[in-house]
Amino acid sequence: MELKQQLRLTQQLVMTPQLQQAIRLLQLSRLELQDEIRKELDDNPILAEEESDARARSSDAPDNGGELAAKPAFEEDFPRTTEDGRQTEKATREVDWEKFLENRTLQQAPSPVARSGFDELPPIEQNLTKPGSLKDHMMWQLQLGDFTDVERRFGELVIGNLDENGYLDLAGVERPDGTRTPDLTIEDLAEEAGLHPDDAPLVLEMIQNFDPLGAAARDLRECLLIQARGYGYDQLEIDIIDKHLHLLEKHNYQAIVREMKVELEEVYEAAKEIQKLESRPARNFSEVDDRTIGITPDVYVIKDNEQFVVLDNDRGIQRLHINENLTQRLLRDPSAKEFVGEKLRNAQWLIRAIEQRRKTIIRVTECIVEKQREFFERGVAYLKPMILRDIAESVGMHESTISRVTTNKYVHTPQGLFELKYFFNSSIRRVANEDIASESVKQAIKKLIDEEDKKNPLSDQAIVELLKQREGIQIARRTVAKYREMLGILASSKRKKLF
Repeated sequence: MELKQQLRLTQQLVMTPQLQQAIRLLQLSRLELQDEIRKELDDNPILAEEESDARARSSDAPDNGGELAAKPAFEEDFPRTTEDGRQTEKATREVDWEKFLENRTLQQAPSPVARSGFDELPPIEQNLTKPGSLKDHMMWQLQLGDFTDVERRFGELVIGNLDENGYLDLAGVERPDGTRTPDLTIEDLAEEAGLHPDDAPLVLEMIQNFDPLGAAARDLRECLLIQARGYGYDQLEIDIIDKHLHLLEKHNYQAIVREMKVELEEVYEAAKEIQKLESRPARNFSEVDDRTIGITPDVYVIKDNEQFVVLDNDRGIQRLHINENLTQRLLRDPSAKEFVGEKLRNAQWLIRAIEQRRKTIIRVTECIVEKQREFFERGVAYLKPMILRDIAESVGMHESTISRVTTNKYVHTPQGLFELKYFFNSSIRRVANEDIASESVKQAIKKLIDEEDKKNPLSDQAIVELLKQREGIQIARRTVAKYREMLGILASSKRKKLF
């Protein structure tokens, strides 16, 4: 046991508020960035916005007169906080802001002429007619129906509990602590609405006969029965739905023949008619208008002769700059100098972080284009296996930075619109050639199933053998099943079509 002194030299990364802001901006999506910019414009009076597609000053103009040069805005490239850094920060706080603004005014390019014509019109999305949802459609019928106030209240509760497929969902919901609420019944809804429980099934049946038929059913069997009775189906077809729906799903017609003591041809004809019924009453209705859902790409990949060029898309994102006039007026008040200095530093960091975010996305996209050139030339079948480390090593960044850059960022290519994360795939071994990307294997499986004989669909094992013979891809049967489920494709027994 003794007391001693030791001299040790260490490096440490300090997460300053500016660094945290830069990292946060880097992982934001395009819409989130627009919201962040609007929020900063409201909070910081020093900031002003320009036209999204017009640069009021050249981004390549050298900074001088106290304006800090742009620096990388992610964690690997930020300088550590040292004694020299503290001195620099102190000097920054003591900048002559009046001289700084004077120099910025000299660099300012003339403002572009205001645009006119179609650019002043509202976007076409605002002029589209919104399609009605299933709940709105059924609520309209409920209001027109001959119901008492209590029955109408019960009907509103029923319609309010419809799921996205149009079924009545009375299952309990999960609480924040992990427990679940008990499942409800129509009697519970009747009690809440003040309706006698004995009247609840009758009112529910009336609602289930609204357009579309079968909506508010509690399961597939009830949904199909309501439609079959409403359309006047024969008793044989109603009995098959009521008692043998599980056999019908498996195409086990022989078992239905044995249990119902009928001819096979009768079962075939009944199955044909049952297939015409709608299993999802909400199919033609949508809670969200698909026409107004659009993805705006962050970058474009354009082929120019034999080269692919990456261009950023700043349309819709405000170009921020310093409001010199307001700042000069505020600086005349000695008591406001500290406030103005703080807001100017925040504005500089925000502008710098947004610009660095743009450059980083372009830099990562250029590296992806370089490594996946065959994909951009020839399509998904030529997508190569690639992981985050491959891009991180090429651009000199950390894998976490690449993950932030590629999350919720989209690129428009000659092959279509893709999320940047789409290009990162695990590898699947081939017999002789180089490995192939897992996404390419999924597309190969989809192509085989699209081309199969619908009366004799391919089993998962048959797909394994065809992939090995045609593409030289070695893959397990369970992997084919996993990829098939990811693509939303049913098993061979449920894909079989006899009619």
